[in-house]
Amino acid sequence: MVVTVNVTIKSNFSSFESDVNITISKDSAFNENADKVIRWASVVILFITMVSLGCRMEISKIKNYLIKPKGVAIAVGAQYVIMPLTAFCFAKLFQLSPMESLSALICGCCPGGNLSNIFALALEGDMNLSIVMTACSTALGLGMMPLLLYLYSQGISNLAEYVPFTSITIAMIMNLVPCGIGILINYRVPQYSKIITQVGLVLLLISCVVIGVLAGLSDEGKIFKVLSHQIIVTAALMPLTGFICGYILSTLFHKYHVHIFPLFLSCRRTVSMEVGCQNIQLCTTILKVAFPAELIGQLYFFPVIYIVFQIVEALILIVLFRCHQRLRPSLKGKSTL
Repeated sequence: MVVTVNVTIKSNFSSFESDVNITISKDSAFNENADKVIRWASVVILFITMVSLGCRMEISKIKNYLIKPKGVAIAVGAQYVIMPLTAFCFAKLFQLSPMESLSALICGCCPGGNLSNIFALALEGDMNLSIVMTACSTALGLGMMPLLLYLYSQGISNLAEYVPFTSITIAMIMNLVPCGIGILINYRVPQYSKIITQVGLVLLLISCVVIGVLAGLSDEGKIFKVLSHQIIVTAALMPLTGFICGYILSTLFHKYHVHIFPLFLSCRRTVSMEVGCQNIQLCTTILKVAFPAELIGQLYFFPVIYIVFQIVEALILIVLFRCHQRLRPSLKGKSTL
């Protein structure tokens, strides 16, 4: 038996008021349960992945970069300038809806993700800089993410007053706690760090697939109908723009300020990966937990699309770099890339 009713949805998170047809069927129980699973799974997986990120950090290396913080400051500054600005520009350029714009902005304002460490390693980057940059961007995200969301949301009509700043701040605090636990584990029992890190990275990739499948099933496939071409293009261009701009900005800084802090080729490749790679698990958790269920179908699938393009584009850059290294073996270790 299927019953269809017309209701008007009014939400504090949306300036829109519209009539929506809601179909109540025997699948509604599954949809509700799937939604709960996604919500709690997002929180648990975020906790595990952030613990794994903390397990990659060494207090001694963090201290060394904090003593001379110029390199990290440049790299982290680039991330919190380039990615939020990129998300805002694409939202304006492609005329995204307020909710689509908000999902892109939240993704762009997130700190760096731990996939960047793997990509930096594959590109023969500076691993110490990569790990410390991820750690610093995560710590600074507590203040930078709400601030940037407030600033950029002013430029999109009917959006600023609906950004859940309190929920986002709480999410950032909860993001730092497991990271601190991971650092403590690496300091006290370093023999377990590698295992935890591997488990965390595997869960990160698997969770994106599982959340995507559950999202499609819980919304009975409707989620795929609300993905406009504009939002997909935005998800494709954001990481690529971050990779390119991160490399260009670090190259320009090295060229004109080499006497202050030289950013060698390995550092530039690292900055490139750090800027383009966002903490997608954090973004997904915020979108799933901070917003009501009637809006979430349009929001939290964006970071899943983003991470697909992020991985594909990073792998393409890695392949190009490796091909360049093989074709010009004499430049191995001092490539112009």
